[in-house]
Amino acid sequence: MKDYEELFIALRRITRAIDLHSKKLQRETGLTTSQLLVLEAVVKLDTSTPSNIAKEVQLSQATVTNLVDRMERNKLVLRQKSIADKRVVEVQLTEKGRDMVELAPEPLQAGFLREYRKLERWEQHQLIGSIQRIAVLMDAEDIDASPILTTGDVEA
Repeated sequence: MKDYEELFIALRRITRAIDLHSKKLQRETGLTTSQLLVLEAVVKLDTSTPSNIAKEVQLSQATVTNLVDRMERNKLVLRQKSIADKRVVEVQLTEKGRDMVELAPEPLQAGFLREYRKLERWEQHQLIGSIQRIAVLMDAEDIDASPILTTGDVEA
């Protein structure tokens, strides 16, 4: 086997792991990874405005708004005017949304991060540099991306 074939196999395994986890989440909860991360951000944040959620999950505010629209239609969240400032709209979880957060499997990146943090600092830097170099080799360094391990459209 050629060395580059080993690299392609490793990349394919990573892609498949992300795809399989995304499908498991969708099958078990009906949520996309992006939707789950938004729901988790609502739980975590003191003030869960679309802007604050977007910063937390590192997605654009427009993407978060689209995700919240869809989740509101599915009765997972609701929008309410802030008590402190009537100009501000906050996103609140419904009981159904809370249940989804509890039922959902752990995001793929959570398990990865646990293992990554066990590595020596030099190993972490080496991995970052290597993966960034692969992105350049694949002409993918300018593709807009967030730190969410999922396949397909982030707005889904």
